Amino acid sequence: MDCLFCKIIEGTIPSSKVYEDGMMLAFKDINPQAPVHVLLIPKKHIASADAVDAENVEYVSHIFLKIPEIAKSLGLSGGYRIISNCGEDGCQSVKHLHFHILGGKRLSEGMA
Repeated sequence: MDCLFCKIIEGTIPSSKVYEDGMMLAFKDINPQAPVHVLLIPKKHIASADAVDAENVEYVSHIFLKIPEIAKSLGLSGGYRIISNCGEDGCQSVKHLHFHILGGKRLSEGMA
């Protein structure tokens, strides 16, 4: 499979890891949009939110259970934003489900 995030999981492409366990990896975004910008990816290839199903939902729920712990470790005590882009119109650039944690400053209210 020629998936950028799968290669990061395999270790063939380096990343700045923030957190890792058997089900997920969190690492710093190489093009940060906020002072803190971390990507959270499941270690199982799931193409997008549209591909979440009964057989892989445990990866998504695990990520969401870990988000508060990861955010706290990043010093995001004032809040943060979680984003997941889905499909072409949603500007999903890597076809591997991922979530962005953005924070470290007051974020704008606009989403566009």
